[in-house]
Amino acid sequence: MAQTGTIGDKVFRTILVITAAIILLIMVTMVFIMVWNALPTIKSFGLSFLIGREWKPADSIFGALPFIYGTIVSSVLALIIAVPISLGIAVFLVEQAPKKIATPVGFMVELLAAIPSVVYGLWGIFVLAPFVRDYLGVFLEKYFGWLPFFQGRLTGIGMLTGGIILALMITPIITAVVRDILEVVPTQQREAALALGATKWETTQIVLGNAASGIAGAVILGLGRALGETMAITMVIGNSPQISASLFEPAYTIASVLAANFADATDEFYLSALIEMGLVLFLVTFVVNAFAKLLVARVGKRMHA
Repeated sequence: MAQTGTIGDKVFRTILVITAAIILLIMVTMVFIMVWNALPTIKSFGLSFLIGREWKPADSIFGALPFIYGTIVSSVLALIIAVPISLGIAVFLVEQAPKKIATPVGFMVELLAAIPSVVYGLWGIFVLAPFVRDYLGVFLEKYFGWLPFFQGRLTGIGMLTGGIILALMITPIITAVVRDILEVVPTQQREAALALGATKWETTQIVLGNAASGIAGAVILGLGRALGETMAITMVIGNSPQISASLFEPAYTIASVLAANFADATDEFYLSALIEMGLVLFLVTFVVNAFAKLLVARVGKRMHA
């Protein structure tokens, strides 16, 4: 019986190792295939591919800078909007709300993460874009029009709308992770702070300070989602390869240019350029998410130490 159990353990361990190896093999294969198919543009353009501002497939001129710019700006804008909202919701659910309110509100927040991105895109086109054009954009232009960020055409389709859509999509992710991190902060810390005469707000500040690196990891996880979002941002950002300081102007992201042009890329060189941009996006999101996981794991270790 003991020998049978030992053999079973070895078989089970072997299956687990093979399963883990398959995941690693898939990732390595994906990177290899993308690098192999992107070799024509890598050899032809080198680093100039990443800093070029012109995108003219008909003339075999490919510069990815407008797409990199659009990806970074839209993602950062989404974080600026989503992080305060997410932190507020998470703190309310963990530190302030009674359980009978925290449970349904938490469920509704998590439900937002399950909505398909194309639904967000449709909502952005028919609801958010007109709101930005007729109300929000007019307000920003009137009171902050002296800034270059709020100048230009007000069509409702552009970087601002794209950033707001991304913010809505990453808010549930950041909220859920921050809530889990706050819940693992030992209750003794809260009780000790209250016993020393700290107010509820001061106690919350102590909890947030102890969970700071984990909160940073949650933010970076949200950033990873924003960087890779495709359909929703494609439908509302305007899809124009330009670099403009104005948030009202249309733009392009790496994910949206892949979604909008991959099916039409019949030329091998054009296809290679798109695959190279996909490779850049893959590497960036991989690094961002790995860094976020490390930060979140660090908090978990510290709280259980």
